[in-house]
Amino acid sequence: MYLQQLSVINFKNYAEAELTFSEGVNAFTGDNGAGKTNLLDAIHYLSLCKSYFNPIDTQQIKQDTDFFIINGTFNKNDHDEKIACAVKRNHKKQFKRNKKDYQRLADHIGLFPLVMISPYDTSIITEGSDERRKFIDNVLSQTDNHYLDEVITYNKILNNRNAFLKLIADTGRYDPHLLEVMDEQLVDAGNSIFKKRKAFMESFTGTFNQHYLFLTGDAERVELIYESQLLQDDFAVLLKKNVERDRALERTTAGIHKDDLLFAIHGMPMKKFGSQGQQKSFLIALKLAQYTFLTRQKGFKPLLLLDDIFDKLDDKRVTKLMKMVSDNDFGQVFITDTSLSRVQNIFSDMGVPLKLFKVAGGIVDA
Repeated sequence: MYLQQLSVINFKNYAEAELTFSEGVNAFTGDNGAGKTNLLDAIHYLSLCKSYFNPIDTQQIKQDTDFFIINGTFNKNDHDEKIACAVKRNHKKQFKRNKKDYQRLADHIGLFPLVMISPYDTSIITEGSDERRKFIDNVLSQTDNHYLDEVITYNKILNNRNAFLKLIADTGRYDPHLLEVMDEQLVDAGNSIFKKRKAFMESFTGTFNQHYLFLTGDAERVELIYESQLLQDDFAVLLKKNVERDRALERTTAGIHKDDLLFAIHGMPMKKFGSQGQQKSFLIALKLAQYTFLTRQKGFKPLLLLDDIFDKLDDKRVTKLMKMVSDNDFGQVFITDTSLSRVQNIFSDMGVPLKLFKVAGGIVDA
């Protein structure tokens, strides 16, 4: 699978642009703020129906305009697939595949899988557990048509249970039967999600270790560990054990919404003890493992988007990474960098064909 063509109208800093891509490596070069990353984000929209950086669709509309349009043509199994996305202020987002509207955007997720590596990813290490659960959910939703629905269902039940706990505190009226019904629903949805997350991490961790080892040459000892309360106790039992605590705190304190990933280097938290270079290597290995997992599950290669990945990586790791993504294990690649000569030299030295796009002020020159 690869993206043949992309066109945008009124998207971020672009009034209009149309690009045709190589099946291999494509690079956008230009100064900071020129719009390189915006092109990657447009590709992300075509694959996953949303921006990688901002959840509010209307904030992607070019200033002083009322809508944006993104069109793309994928080649998949030697067939063209035309995808169109349109966002207009005060209107519902439209998404079409071969001119047919989707009934649910969730039906599009996973058809054109994609992995993005960006400086924005540091939030996976530095921010709260929400960011790390989002990473797991992003991977699984691209390989399992029902997973996203299960997460949505779980969160709805969780919100209802939390609202009920608050109501109990506000009114003093406690209906144990109603709470029991909610618990049963939460357990059903939560157990299914937990089983999928646990199975995913069991296969994913080894792949991550291989990628990190290749990138760093075994320079550091790192760990990636899945943490869940359900690893130690049955979910239904956990809810019963914590019912008084939940009532006191007016929220549900046990469940898969508390799941987390532990990142460590030499036995210490990566967040506190990892250098910027080590953290970046960790994140890149994490995303490359995601790519490998998606490839195995889907049976074809996803798109790989690398945004400003040369920053804070030494030359040795940059060269290893570029050799890795240029070999037969990877398909179409999109790269952004401020230095045209650096990108040219890296791929010229490796003898890898490269299609270059020069970006300046929302204008692209191929």
